[in-house]
Amino acid sequence: MSDTSQTPQAESGTKKAGAFDVRTIIGSLLGIYGVVLTLMGLFGDPETDKTGGPNANLWAGLVLLAVGAIFLAWARLRPIVVPATVDHDEFKARPEH
Repeated sequence: MSDTSQTPQAESGTKKAGAFDVRTIIGSLLGIYGVVLTLMGLFGDPETDKTGGPNANLWAGLVLLAVGAIFLAWARLRPIVVPATVDHDEFKARPEH
């Protein structure tokens, strides 16, 4: 039995945006800032008198980690498909605004 099946990506000549997807970049940056703020909230001075009680660095860091994880999951579950070739005639046929 020979395996002649190809992936849909190979058949249609498309690629995924991967690391160049803006959601991946945003999610990574939010994750980095979230780690820094979470560590500052855990090991730094909480300065609860300025915030009225809660540790603002810790909570902001945890929220940034969660939002960053959502962005990365979104980019992973719904990847942007980039065509391998672009038909330039398609763009020439559009009327200018």
